[in-house]
Amino acid sequence: MRIVKIDKKNNEIIVIPETLDDLWHLERIVEVGDFVESRTFRSVKLGTSEERKPVFIRIQVEKIEFAKFANRLRLTGKIVQGSPAEFIQMGKYHTIEAEKDGKITLIKKWKQHHIKRLKEAEKEAKRPRIRIIVMDDEKALTALVMGYGIEFGPEIHCEARKRDEKFEEKKLKYYSEIMTEMERHEEKCIVAGPGFEKDNFKKYLGKKNPELLKKIVFETVSYAERTGVNELLKRGLVGRLIGEARIETEAAIIERLMVHINKDDGLAEYGFERVKNAIEMGAAEIVLVLDEGLRNDKSIEELVEVAEKSSVVVIFSSEAEPGQQLKGLGNVAAILRFRVAGNE
Repeated sequence: MRIVKIDKKNNEIIVIPETLDDLWHLERIVEVGDFVESRTFRSVKLGTSEERKPVFIRIQVEKIEFAKFANRLRLTGKIVQGSPAEFIQMGKYHTIEAEKDGKITLIKKWKQHHIKRLKEAEKEAKRPRIRIIVMDDEKALTALVMGYGIEFGPEIHCEARKRDEKFEEKKLKYYSEIMTEMERHEEKCIVAGPGFEKDNFKKYLGKKNPELLKKIVFETVSYAERTGVNELLKRGLVGRLIGEARIETEAAIIERLMVHINKDDGLAEYGFERVKNAIEMGAAEIVLVLDEGLRNDKSIEELVEVAEKSSVVVIFSSEAEPGQQLKGLGNVAAILRFRVAGNE
């Protein structure tokens, strides 16, 4: 995300989204009733024909649609301002498609958590991506660490069975397919799994493509499944390789919360009323909030505004597993500095 201009006087911020993650961040910031303006195209009737003309349009947003597989964010609403005047029909509906590398202006009542999110997105854009492959002797699962969560990729299956006379041939084919998948991408990579299969793959790469080994870290995890990917995130390895990643931070915090909940030591609360009470008592050290809840529930937004004065507020992505865990706890939770009377 590139923040071009922040105009607090007029409540305007101009940004240029540069990645798919940036479009996701914008989707979580833009709300119904906000104003968005951009240079776009509008179909105009000229006699018997219809042409698309370049226009500058401001709409008041009524519908927000993030299509991550199409790399676009669609913002639909009624036109409230635009030029050239002859191509604009005030009050008509128009959709502005926010795309990568396209400038867009947002006009809204900006809250502290909105600005914080934009600035975090700006920092995230400068960090390198990392790809994870968890593998065993049956399959390899690929995953890309994104700002909004984990984007799982293709699953590569091994057809080799020990009693098969073509065992070695099929095993080498399996390794070759994994190597080809890795060669398609520039990101650094973590290859992990239980047992010795990852070590055998490492030896294979040493013979076939030793240069590839320079961008790979090999690790051990319990399973070649999604749980193996989550195990790596909880371990903090991604952060050590590329700097702090949002998804890894969320995984670590939710793990810390669950430890307190399971211990029943009084240093964790969840659910709106109990978290609100902890915040009002000054006991909340870290407040966990699901972005979905923050966007759709004004009472949660008000709670966040209060919490920001005395607590660290972490907004969780509903797209990732830590966010789903938080959703199951009622969208909000808190790790406490001390126990709170009345919540026992």
